[in-house]
Amino acid sequence: MISLLNKDIFGNVLILKKWLIRILGFLSYNRFAQIDIEGAEIIPLLPKKNVLFVANHQTYFADATAMIHIFNASLNGNINSIKNKSYLWHPKLNIYFIAAKETMNSGLIPKILSYTGSVSVERTWREKGKQIKRNINTLDVQNINRALQEGWLITFPQGTTKPGSPVRKGTAYMIKASQPIVVPVLIEGFDKAFDKTGLKIKQKGVKKKIKIKDVINIDYTSDSVEDIVRKISIAIEQGY
Repeated sequence: MISLLNKDIFGNVLILKKWLIRILGFLSYNRFAQIDIEGAEIIPLLPKKNVLFVANHQTYFADATAMIHIFNASLNGNINSIKNKSYLWHPKLNIYFIAAKETMNSGLIPKILSYTGSVSVERTWREKGKQIKRNINTLDVQNINRALQEGWLITFPQGTTKPGSPVRKGTAYMIKASQPIVVPVLIEGFDKAFDKTGLKIKQKGVKKKIKIKDVINIDYTSDSVEDIVRKISIAIEQGY
């Protein structure tokens, strides 16, 4: 039972967060009901905290939304399927996702999505479509660490929806610092099915697939940042 006063680590009221996840889940369900899902049997076996999901990125919002559907379905006994909607009544409330602050502040819908679990960070390399160079915001790093300490975190280490883009080193530094279990996720077909935001359907009948792969074997002490970048790149099939 969630108290009306209970909040998550970022101050979001849990009962409101839970209902937003339910409502958004029902509204988006039909978009993802036919996804080909593979490897979700690993989800119920993962620890409740300090798990990092790394995925390639094809749309701003559909990627993470679909993954959250799959994670909650799996935790409620629907392995590799989201056909039984009952899982939407029992969402895991400590699933977070890293997103660009600029993107999450771009309109009402992104702001609502942000409340459901966004860890919004400032890009250090691009803003408003222009290349920039900015120091890492230490508060962003702290928030990422807090999210991992509290639960599961989804990140898109390329930092862009452009296929084949290199994995950014910041993800590797985060892994060395927090030492999470790292689960790679491969997303296919979303760029053809949806527009870039993932909010609008671009083409119906496109085969969409999400494959959850085996945990990446990382030696947090011996592996260099470059080693970790290489392992992630290979796991999500982007480069190398």
